[in-house]
Amino acid sequence: MKKKIHPNYHKIKVVMTDGSSFETKSTWGKEGDTLKLDIDPISHSAWTGGSQKILDKGRVSKYNKKFSNLRKVKN
Repeated sequence: MKKKIHPNYHKIKVVMTDGSSFETKSTWGKEGDTLKLDIDPISHSAWTGGSQKILDKGRVSKYNKKFSNLRKVKN
């Protein structure tokens, strides 16, 4: 391997949004730095399944209205 082309791999402390923390190795920051997360699996709705909003704003109904004549029932 070439010398001095790889980032420094060291221990950092990661603080979650609920205040809990853990130590891990990373190339982020410097040895002993603290990474404070704004979004993590504890608080983000993508992981918690909380308040998801449907952003349709009538697009489906507009499509159905526009192409309703194409859906004729076969007898």
